Amino acid sequence: MPSILRVLAYLRHYPGLATAQLLCAVGMTLAIFVFPNATRHVINHIIPDPQRHAEFFLWIWVAGLGFLVKDGLNSLRILLNNTFEQKVIFDIRSDLYEKIQRLPLSWFDTRRTGDIMTRVVEDVTNMERVLIDGIEQGLVATLQVCSVGAFLFYLNPVVAAWATLPVPFLALSAWIYSTRGGDRYRNHREAASDLNSLLHDNISGVRQIKAYAAEADEHARFNRFSDALRHATLRMMRWWAVYSPGMSFLRMSGYVLVLACGGREVMRGELSYGDFTGFLLFLSLFYEPIDRLNSLNQMILSGRAAADRVFHILDSAEEPNARDGQVLPAHIRGAVHFEKVSFTYQEQPTLHNVTLDAQPGQTIALVGSTGAGKTTVLSLLARFYEVSSGSICIDGQNIADLAKTSLREHLAYVTQEPFLFNGTVRENLLLSKRDATAAELWAALSAAHADAFVSTLPQQLDTNVGERGVKLSGGEKQRISIARALLKNAPILLLDEATASVDSETERQIQDALDHLMANRTAFVIAHRLSTIQNADCIYVLEKGEVIEQGTHADLLARAGKYAELSRKSFLSETPRSQ
Repeated sequence: MPSILRVLAYLRHYPGLATAQLLCAVGMTLAIFVFPNATRHVINHIIPDPQRHAEFFLWIWVAGLGFLVKDGLNSLRILLNNTFEQKVIFDIRSDLYEKIQRLPLSWFDTRRTGDIMTRVVEDVTNMERVLIDGIEQGLVATLQVCSVGAFLFYLNPVVAAWATLPVPFLALSAWIYSTRGGDRYRNHREAASDLNSLLHDNISGVRQIKAYAAEADEHARFNRFSDALRHATLRMMRWWAVYSPGMSFLRMSGYVLVLACGGREVMRGELSYGDFTGFLLFLSLFYEPIDRLNSLNQMILSGRAAADRVFHILDSAEEPNARDGQVLPAHIRGAVHFEKVSFTYQEQPTLHNVTLDAQPGQTIALVGSTGAGKTTVLSLLARFYEVSSGSICIDGQNIADLAKTSLREHLAYVTQEPFLFNGTVRENLLLSKRDATAAELWAALSAAHADAFVSTLPQQLDTNVGERGVKLSGGEKQRISIARALLKNAPILLLDEATASVDSETERQIQDALDHLMANRTAFVIAHRLSTIQNADCIYVLEKGEVIEQGTHADLLARAGKYAELSRKSFLSETPRSQ
């Protein structure tokens, strides 16, 4: 079970806690011998001898002290184990989240958000069961079985042999259940993940569901996924319904064998009443941990299925230079050059031999029909994806050799769909500059024409904007995202249709903010509106992933090519803004 062994590998970081738990387990194991041996002594030597009746209550106190020591050590062990376990689970979750942040965007493109959340929250929690029960109780149970089993043979080898006769059958049954149960638990985890993914999507898209009156259809779809989980659970529990009672019967047969064999030894006078009573008490201490080990089998199978899903993420290939690579200087000129860049996404060619150039401080506009590859150009510059061939350089340095954190520290990205986190305005702005002062935040908001509406919010900067900024209008969200980019003060700016889908007044305010934002920066602008690109230093026209025209607005109109055609078809048909 490589996944389980990998979970156990996390334990080596805390040798002190592991040692303390082991000492508690050993102490508990020794303490359980007190009561049965005290009982044997009382029955064999105290009760039959009136001269020793005065010792009776002393041995009662000894028996009680044995339980006090055992349970006291157990309490300490539980506290140590919970501390130990939570530290390890914290480490696993931290490693998992860190890994997710280093994965390429292409990895996320093929995964469901709900499934990823299930792995981080639920699957890691199920792995936790391996640590709680597999390590904590498994260690204690194993020590108890071995020590009590050895003592049974010390008391009476013949009776002990009969008592332990069911053990090989218990072990064989547990092995069969374990080797044939992996798929059942794995299917259960996948069904639970599918249901969580659907629930996440439907809650995120609840407005669309209501808008299209699709509640009944989505309820039916939810029920189908829920029913799949029900079937997976029942399939798993049907095996458990046979396994658990079957194991119980095998254990109880050990008691029957001891009653038969031990009773016969007592009747023959070869075993005293005290030893026989002690044997029965020790037998319960022998089979009780075996019962726990059998129960652990189910939890370990579930934990293994969850661990497989977690380690599938941890083993995924990271994006290149996620943690290392060259570093750009703190201050760069901002010259950007694409040299014969091609890109293929999931075997589908997207860009082909794209060459473009941006001098420091220039504004470069990208235009073209939908699917021409404009957004892909920006994504490659930000290294959200890696080029298939060709190179992209900033100030002559190939960005493929750069640490991605260093590259992205020099970029500010404003997308068509502004994304705000479920937090305050302040928290969303601080994403771009963690140590920004309140004065800097208001200055950025003012430059983005967002200060007026933010100042009217109930708690101004500390107003919660809701999930994805749902409490704000589209234009308000976009202006906050522009303020966030302004606050970053990056030398290279990427604008992906930042004025799309807003009314004309909001567009005018956003355009004024963008003019402020693009000043003295190298800017790449994707736009369908003339007001956004007419003053660009160079316009590149893309068609089916290739650059087919380039030049200024006036040059391209005079050329009467694709750019002029797009203008005639109202692609860029609006009256130029007065400057």
